Amino acid sequence: MQIDPEILNWLLEGDPAIRWQVQRDLLDELPQVYKAERQRVSSQGWGRRLLALQDPDGRWGGGLYSPKWVSTTYTLLALRMLGLPSGNPQALAGCRLLLEGGFFRDGGINFSPNWKHSETCITGMVLSILAHFQYPDEQLKIIAEHLLGQQMADGGWNCRSYQGDTHSSFNTTLLVLEGLHAYEGKAPGEAAPLQAAQGRGREFLLQHKLYRSHHTGEVVSPSMTRFPFPPRWQYDVLRALDYFQSVQAEQDGRLGDAIELLLSKRKADGRWSAYRGPSGLVFFKMESAGEPGRANTLRALRVLRWWETGL
Repeated sequence: MQIDPEILNWLLEGDPAIRWQVQRDLLDELPQVYKAERQRVSSQGWGRRLLALQDPDGRWGGGLYSPKWVSTTYTLLALRMLGLPSGNPQALAGCRLLLEGGFFRDGGINFSPNWKHSETCITGMVLSILAHFQYPDEQLKIIAEHLLGQQMADGGWNCRSYQGDTHSSFNTTLLVLEGLHAYEGKAPGEAAPLQAAQGRGREFLLQHKLYRSHHTGEVVSPSMTRFPFPPRWQYDVLRALDYFQSVQAEQDGRLGDAIELLLSKRKADGRWSAYRGPSGLVFFKMESAGEPGRANTLRALRVLRWWETGL
């Protein structure tokens, strides 16, 4: 796959969080090259700014899950997506608070005293955070096993299954898939059941062509066709495609519709725009909505590279 050198240079002029992923995913640089750039995420740009906003007690935004989108959960989720390296002391301090304040008796994560069970979406997000930053605790295995036990008959997950829902949720399914994938990389001895569960979860998404009703073929929600960065808990097609490429999934023909949607969003100059995120508090804007977005362009190009070449 040929990528316009001008676009590559533009991407490399961006934040260290963008540069190291371009080096790894689009330029095939040696690990020592992109890992050196990745180390700058903690000391420069978006990553440094987010780390500097940590509260003295180790939280962000004064809370574990709320307020959105400046709480500890969502700040660490953003830092994971930026590629802040594992082992970062500030991230690990936040991970400790998430686990201490959220680990529930059923094996999942519950941040509300009013809930009688863990929240599956939040559990998936928190597992992805804890696993990414390699928080050293045996409870991660319990959380992963809890999520495996929550998988529904159609292959996906739904945080409202406790309320009687029998059809999986796109949002919950992708968050759990991301969590299981992150944990799988840190627990090679447990890979088989994690991979099997992810395969069934991907099949659920494939049956819906990632964003369509399997009954009518209609788009489930227009929000799925918009690609904010960083995505929070919400599902969208680019986020789903990026998960598929991250696990090097089979290039199933049922992804063709989603790939065509992604291509239709590309501007005449070969870039993808940034999208406005969901309403709520933010510490700062990483990119301006409606303007060319490096994060979306990077993610889109690596998805297309995987789709076209298998790399």
